[in-house]
Amino acid sequence: MASVVKINVLTVPAEQREVLEKRFASRAGVVEGSDGFEWFELLRPLEGTENYLVYTRWRSEEDFQNWMNGPMKAGHQGGGQDGGEGGGERPKPAATGSTVWSFEVVQQAAPKPAAE
Repeated sequence: MASVVKINVLTVPAEQREVLEKRFASRAGVVEGSDGFEWFELLRPLEGTENYLVYTRWRSEEDFQNWMNGPMKAGHQGGGQDGGEGGGERPKPAATGSTVWSFEVVQQAAPKPAAE
């Protein structure tokens, strides 16, 4: 079975970039322990766009859906209730828009071992 990749395209105004990156940094371990999770990357745009890319790779679509309907949903519903920003109120989203792209991995490559 081929892995699946989910790319969440987040539109983030320049003044919200630091907020977004801090929120992702503080999420430490939220997705990493999920069954079927394989990889995560937060990609910051260098030029020409306000879009950040949140790249996750999963063993299967089912594993991704299980995470979306379980730990991810619970984490987002919790908001700032643990004393985070807003004094108990859910913080405003840093992104002004979000689109999810889905892909199946059909080819992949890793670096070749260094010659000895």
